[in-house]
Amino acid sequence: MSAKTLPEVINNYNVYDDRAQRLIGISGEVELPNFEAMTETLSGSGILGEVEDPVTGHFSSMTMKIPFSNLWTNLYGLMNTTRPPQLTLRGSMQVTDTDTNVTDYVPVKIVIRGKCKTTESGKVDAGKKMESSIEMEISYIRITVDGVELVELDKLNFKFSLGGVDMMAKIRSQI
Repeated sequence: MSAKTLPEVINNYNVYDDRAQRLIGISGEVELPNFEAMTETLSGSGILGEVEDPVTGHFSSMTMKIPFSNLWTNLYGLMNTTRPPQLTLRGSMQVTDTDTNVTDYVPVKIVIRGKCKTTESGKVDAGKKMESSIEMEISYIRITVDGVELVELDKLNFKFSLGGVDMMAKIRSQI
C-alpha cells in the first residue's frame, strides 16, 4: 500500500486449516492476539525512578478466540494438542486511493499456530445458534498485508521479525 492508500475495512475473509480446507461454521469476528512485550523494571543510580524496559522478542502469553455458529467437526478437531493446527486467515481489505477516490482491494493473510486451551460447546436453544468457540494459545503468528510481511513471531524457534527485519539475528549470533 502506498502512502496515498486509505485502508477502510476487511471486505470479507475465510479461515483455512493446515490442509487448506475452509473451516465451516465460523461466525462473526475472530479476535487476534495482542503483542504484549515482557518487561523488566530498571531502577538505580543514574535513573530518575523506574523504567519498564521491553525485552526484545519476548512476549507474554498470546491467545486467539475463534467463534463458531454451531457444533461442527472443525471445532473439536482443533482441540488435538498432539497435532495442533496451523490456521490461515485470508481476507480482502478494501482501500481507497486518496488522490483519485478509486476503491481497490489488497490481500491480508494471517497465519497462526498454537494449541487449543479452551473449548466452549455453546448453548442449545430451539431456532438459535449455539455460539461455540475455541481459544488457542499462540506460539507462531505471521501477518502479511498486500504481500508485505509486517510481523512474524515464532516463540518456539527464536524468531521475531518486523517489516522483514530479523530483530533476533544479533542475539542469536551471540548465544
